[in-house]
Amino acid sequence: MRFWGLLIIAALWGSGSLFSQNKELLYDFTEIPQAILLNPGMNTSFSWYAGVPLASGIYGQAGTSGITVNDLFANDGVDFNIKVRTRALNGLSKRDEFGATVQLDLLHGGYRSKKNPRHFYSFGVYFESSTILYWPQDLAYLAFEGNADQLGRRFDLGHLKTRGEGLTVFHFGLNKELNRSLTVGARAKLYSGIYDFHSSTNSGYFVTNEGQNNLLANTLVADMQLRTSGIEEIRAIIDNEAAGTVANVITKRALLGGDLGLGIDLGFTYQLNERTVVTGSLLDLGFVYHSGDIKGYSLQGSATTEGVEVILPDAFDDANSDFWQDLVDEIEAQLPFEDNNTSYITFRPTQLYGSLRYNFGEPVNGDLDCDCDIGVTDADTRFSYRNALGVQLHAINRPRGPQAALTAFYLRRIGNFLGLKTTYTVDKFSMTNIGLGLNVQAGPVNFYVLGNNLLGYQNLADSHYASFQIGFNILSWGTNR
Repeated sequence: MRFWGLLIIAALWGSGSLFSQNKELLYDFTEIPQAILLNPGMNTSFSWYAGVPLASGIYGQAGTSGITVNDLFANDGVDFNIKVRTRALNGLSKRDEFGATVQLDLLHGGYRSKKNPRHFYSFGVYFESSTILYWPQDLAYLAFEGNADQLGRRFDLGHLKTRGEGLTVFHFGLNKELNRSLTVGARAKLYSGIYDFHSSTNSGYFVTNEGQNNLLANTLVADMQLRTSGIEEIRAIIDNEAAGTVANVITKRALLGGDLGLGIDLGFTYQLNERTVVTGSLLDLGFVYHSGDIKGYSLQGSATTEGVEVILPDAFDDANSDFWQDLVDEIEAQLPFEDNNTSYITFRPTQLYGSLRYNFGEPVNGDLDCDCDIGVTDADTRFSYRNALGVQLHAINRPRGPQAALTAFYLRRIGNFLGLKTTYTVDKFSMTNIGLGLNVQAGPVNFYVLGNNLLGYQNLADSHYASFQIGFNILSWGTNR
């Protein structure tokens, strides 16, 4: 039992030692075109921009809230079994999580309407993959320790919660300046699902009590379900059970040949006064309808067994009896394990962003103080002031409820070619998350790199969180009058 327990824990760790989707460095960093993906209502000063295909936005995030690789595998002289027991089994709870997010811009661009300069349009396509696994506290303990000496303890099956998906997002957004104080925006999204799996509504328990006919009686009450989409065909190709290639299947599904869905983003920027700005956005209000390559599994019912019961001398009356098979048939009748191909709907993990920013220092360009038409914009004057200080809030909907983070930031613009943003974020992953973002403007070429939890880079194996994003864009340059 200990051997299998270690294998299960290793498998769980390997499948998801990652997570979080907060992009606090990019949010409201309006010099970077990709910031409009986090707030379709941000202030824009671009005449147009074009992201370099496959290179305008490369993003990855990884996090674990309760334990690190170093906690288990550090060469510290502590026995591995002891580490697992003290740091994982006794140190983690059902709310600890592991996860990963990867996002890649395939195409991204934007342009200002010539007929109505108050309107700015953005469009593009990006791929996104994310996985989240909550630590199955009771199930991990049962796998590692077994049920010996655990009479009466109910192992909660509801501790198993996991979700993962991969999809392509086609989007088109409108950003409009209503007046000098308020800018609003909306973005329509079309999702093309590549794969999906989730098991997040499980309930039930396993318990061992004293038996009547044997020493022990095991009871299993379960209402568990795993739904998948887009996985069986890929598995069949890998196992040489079906023709084709995995690349062709993924490409087809990514280009609107997969499960389809719809969504919307909303956002705004409001200038309270000359120097104080408040922003907010709501992202991925949408769903995906899964109808292709569906495979679902369910375990529902209840059963109690005391093992193989042999009643003597009655057992000698039928020498051909298969007591083990009789036991299996009895359990399956009470607790059926079934599979199905029923279509289903998943809702996107909705995100909320908000910020309060105070601008100070010298204005970047004196022209910003004039009562100019919105069409008077250029790449040199995307910030009214050289400095900004503020706070940001991020929240995302997760299987165990909303997950929030609070960020303090400082933004500095140096000349017309360099922008810096530094952040300090508090969330469930880290209390010392310091990030730094760099944006460089060299003529029409825009390059940015963002990195989070910089202190953790000293020892990634002992870090709870890491995040990075890089990209290249071509921007309008010069005054549009």
